[in-house]
Amino acid sequence: MKRLFQLVRAMRKDWLCYALLAAIWLLASIRVLGDPTPRLPLLFNVTPSLPYLMAVVRHADPTVSRGDYVIFSFRGEGVRHFPGLRNQPFFKRVAGVAGDRVHVLGRSVFVNGVYVGLAKPFATVSHVALEPIGPTVIPAGFFYMQGTGDDSFDSRYRLCGLVPLRDVLAVVRPLF
Repeated sequence: MKRLFQLVRAMRKDWLCYALLAAIWLLASIRVLGDPTPRLPLLFNVTPSLPYLMAVVRHADPTVSRGDYVIFSFRGEGVRHFPGLRNQPFFKRVAGVAGDRVHVLGRSVFVNGVYVGLAKPFATVSHVALEPIGPTVIPAGFFYMQGTGDDSFDSRYRLCGLVPLRDVLAVVRPLF
């Protein structure tokens, strides 16, 4: 009981630090569990799917072109295996647009004949089987999204698939 009183006294002394820590945890919980949509004009990338750590977010007028970097809300088939990914923002590069041809040779994926990546047979952590996207012509209003990392979960996998324009949240400009 004496230790509890000592802890409470110490917490009262440093109450500002504890309040700040609690506020950070609350905001992070809301971001992850409630509304994962990025609202700030800066995006911080903590994944190896792209080599950029920070980008400027342009929410207005998401006109999307090949080569653009975008944030999209994930709604692919993968949510059946990874429910925590539903509506999570993904930061990827647009590697294919409407009319482009996706071709698969073994597990190698090509867009308009350009190699865009190798589809791994299993997810790194969960070991869920990953099938490559099927050969297709990208329909109007859809995009082929690509990360640069070998472990990037992107359009080369059937569980991610092509991304509709309605799921694109913003176009971003990488800073570094």
